[in-house]
Amino acid sequence: MNMRDKARQMSADVRAALGLLTRLPVRFGAAEKPQGATAAWAWPVAGATVGLIAGAMAAAAGGLGLPAGLCAALALAAQTIVTGAMHEDGLADTADGFWGGWTRERRLAIMKDSHIGSYGVMALIVVTLARWSALTALIASGQGLALLIGVAALSRAPMAVLQAALPNARGAGLSNTVGRPAGQTAVAGLGLASVIALPGFGFALFPALIILGLVTVGTSTIARAKIGGQTGDVLGAVQQLCELAVLCTLTTML
Repeated sequence: MNMRDKARQMSADVRAALGLLTRLPVRFGAAEKPQGATAAWAWPVAGATVGLIAGAMAAAAGGLGLPAGLCAALALAAQTIVTGAMHEDGLADTADGFWGGWTRERRLAIMKDSHIGSYGVMALIVVTLARWSALTALIASGQGLALLIGVAALSRAPMAVLQAALPNARGAGLSNTVGRPAGQTAVAGLGLASVIALPGFGFALFPALIILGLVTVGTSTIARAKIGGQTGDVLGAVQQLCELAVLCTLTTML
């Protein structure tokens, strides 16, 4: 594959990542085939795009003189709109399934159900409130766009790591359709996310990566014990938990 073909494939991978993880309109040429697992390295690019839009919203709100708390709320709202709340939905379904069922089969059935239970509601409330609190503190301290881009990029990388490390627990659904990325693809995504985050994070990147790893390992361990693998909901949950963990790390470092 020559350089032109590689560049064309990378462009298709980025558009595939945007098409999978956001609601942004993405087009492919007649000869192009959207990639699934092989495009997982580009998921942090989709995250950075979400972070850029959210950061721009926060910056615009701040420019109008709105308080940090409201800027943070608008940034979270922008993220939710751009992603279609797919990660939040995964968090809620995972909380309901993992702690609402007594058997693997029952947990998977609960996770597939479109209704939300008390565990899901509380998970959304607690995690979203904590994200808002951390983001408010960062915005109030003068941190903004670069951090949001970095956080959004870093929090998407563990999804590919988890998907590569664990089998699909259901054998169906979005995660199964996308497929399992190779280990090197997941590592490439983590490296790319680190490069994207470094300008805004500085030396805070290193503790953030450690925390990111701990949350990913913890989520992987629980998912294996509860359902024997991962699903799209679990991937959404790990994104939300990693985003929260990185935001909290930044509040203590910056």
